[in-house]
Amino acid sequence: MSSAPATPPRADFEHYKDTYQQEIQKSISFIGQDLDFFTRVKVECLLDLARRNLGDPSRLKVLDVGCGVGITDHHLTGHFRKLYGIDLSPGVVRKAKALNPQVSYRHYAGRTLPYLSNSMDITFAICVMHHVGPERLVRFSSEMARVTRKGGLVVVFEHNPWNPLTQIAVSRCEMDDEAILLTSRQVEKLLGANGRVVEKRYILFTPFSVRPFRFLAPFLGKFPLGAQYYVAAKKE
Repeated sequence: MSSAPATPPRADFEHYKDTYQQEIQKSISFIGQDLDFFTRVKVECLLDLARRNLGDPSRLKVLDVGCGVGITDHHLTGHFRKLYGIDLSPGVVRKAKALNPQVSYRHYAGRTLPYLSNSMDITFAICVMHHVGPERLVRFSSEMARVTRKGGLVVVFEHNPWNPLTQIAVSRCEMDDEAILLTSRQVEKLLGANGRVVEKRYILFTPFSVRPFRFLAPFLGKFPLGAQYYVAAKKE
């Protein structure tokens, strides 16, 4: 497994440390749902992946790469044995620590992840890769795989560039000015270089949480119409 240094995303989120959530909420306001709704959907997907592939989440050590101000971790706290988060911006990390004091956060320079090889059961990144320059993606994904144990999962959630509402939301978000959206096939290739892809699914087909729409979601997962998607690979 390559231990080549991961290189940092291009966006400088230090500037947005106090307005991070508001910036995202502003970009999706036209959809009629708040950020919490979209966060909870991804959290449910991650926990479901963990249960089906690795068993009881309360026994797992998990790393959030590009944790931001800790919004996702706020929903994950208490579900895992140990939750770690890491980000490039020291101000953003301080915000995450204040929101989630139970989580172990670190700031790093964006090169080698400061964790031992094979030390995590799950390593995940949520809407981070589109901020990483194309020439840096291989190193970034290799570092995620390096710190994940054999048999563990590397999971990436990303925006679906084929969804027109996603394109609108990204265009409205100042933090995404330099973003380059990745297709699920591109992410699948990156993760497949360091493991075996076990699942790829599109999510967030509607902004509704009522039961009929939630019931349909699993059947729609193969169609590239959802606002976002995830790819999960098992390290072998």
